[in-house]
Amino acid sequence: MFQSPRAATDPRLNLADLIAEPLRATGTPTHEASRRAAELADLVGLTPDLLTRRPHAVSGGQLQRACLARALVHQPAHLICDEATAMLDASTQAHLAAVITDYQRQHAAGVLLITHDPALLARWATRTVDLPVNQ
Repeated sequence: MFQSPRAATDPRLNLADLIAEPLRATGTPTHEASRRAAELADLVGLTPDLLTRRPHAVSGGQLQRACLARALVHQPAHLICDEATAMLDASTQAHLAAVITDYQRQHAAGVLLITHDPALLARWATRTVDLPVNQ
């Protein structure tokens, strides 16, 4: 997951198609891809009316939720979250963290969280590595 969901999404696709895109790219039938996209949208807190909208017509938090659903579509063994919550309000940040934590527990998945937010690390991480900044 990227820090900027707008830069990571195709503005021509609606949210349902953004979520289903990785499935379609691997040959999943359209009806199955649509079903899975709707299931994941619900998991991340996107309502059906939002799925018909394009990225410019939703908030940054809603778009980041769609990006999380897209990241989970193939049930990955590892997630890399590069400042994925940096531009979100506290409630959306907490919701995304909860969804990822639940996914991590249910699928024994690894999560690499890249952040400058020590409070987020304290709540979420089991191990941390602090990399010094060269000046």
